[in-house]
Amino acid sequence: MIGVDVARSLRDAGVRWTPQPGDRFVINAEDLTDQVFWISELIVEVQRLQNGDVLGFNGTTEWALDSVTIEQSLWLPREDQLRALLGDMFVSLTRDADTWVVTTVVGTQEQLVRDPDVESAYATALLERLS
Repeated sequence: MIGVDVARSLRDAGVRWTPQPGDRFVINAEDLTDQVFWISELIVEVQRLQNGDVLGFNGTTEWALDSVTIEQSLWLPREDQLRALLGDMFVSLTRDADTWVVTTVVGTQEQLVRDPDVESAYATALLERLS
């Protein structure tokens, strides 16, 4: 799983999130980023309101929250979501010993990104292509 700092960098680089069931996120506030939430229609659901989307905590008794705004949340994209964000730039994912290698190409410029965590490799490749 990508870290909060990488997720913030993706957001700051312009990656936008449309919350869907199965997505994971943290609440982007001090002392809350270590708790990862998963969107599920049964517990945390996207509520589309006139003034913006919120994430509703339905039936969650241990939280004193009814909802948080998307702006208060920080998306932690999964491997498949990061690969989709790379789109046509993505060439391949390979394994080299204990490291994942993501290969991207723009025009004729090929780029390799290596990381022991597959999602972090995808996220770094995306960040490098967005900068």
